[in-house]
Amino acid sequence: MIQRDELLTYLAELLNVQSFADYAPNGLQVEGRTAIKKIITGVTACQALVDAAVERKADALLVHHGYFWKGEDACIVGMKRQRLGALLAADINLLAYHLPLDAHLELGNNTQLAKLLGLQLEGTFGNESDGSPAIGQYGRLAQALSAGAFGELLARKLGRKALHIAGTTRDIHTLAWCTGAAQSYLEQAAALGVDAFVTGEISEQTVHVTRELGLHFFSAGHHATERGGVQALGTHLATRFGLEVEFVDINNPV
Repeated sequence: MIQRDELLTYLAELLNVQSFADYAPNGLQVEGRTAIKKIITGVTACQALVDAAVERKADALLVHHGYFWKGEDACIVGMKRQRLGALLAADINLLAYHLPLDAHLELGNNTQLAKLLGLQLEGTFGNESDGSPAIGQYGRLAQALSAGAFGELLARKLGRKALHIAGTTRDIHTLAWCTGAAQSYLEQAAALGVDAFVTGEISEQTVHVTRELGLHFFSAGHHATERGGVQALGTHLATRFGLEVEFVDINNPV
């Protein structure tokens, strides 16, 4: 068991939270009980995940995608009221870490994706204009693969078929990757001279940009590419503090 404030202090330091100008608050988003023994982790704090946390009598719900995003309606009505109401009624803390959990070089989403795919990390890229740390990573495969073989690797490891846009016919040896919705990093990735870029989502213009820049683009799923970080963080907390931690995967095909 750990006190909530002690856990929050530890996570803020571990994930270097203060260095990020993020799109939503990182840390405690909904206050629950002060003592935490059981944590449910998941990618997004949707109603199904909240319900799972309530059913499992969790003290805290730890996610990558929480609430209170910039630009969203601040009124507590409808879907937002239902989610918050369920957490408050069960006295469950909601902890969310967005960009800090993407960027962390040990536990983060991008590092976990690299481990899953057997990628050799060589550096980071994608520095934000606001001075936040770089989120994306780049490196290489131990052995070059054709685009088809690499697509099969993604499907096998992530459990879903990636959308491949071919801007070249060359094999893939070097690549850059950034989980989630990082298609806007495509030009930065291409500037590194890599053979391919992997992210979660794709936009209409991404197809044209990929072809014109001359590399491979793989859209492997926002949810699928961001399951690793919160699981790694949960395992870390379970080991360090002796907490009961369970990952609940709410399927999302996007």
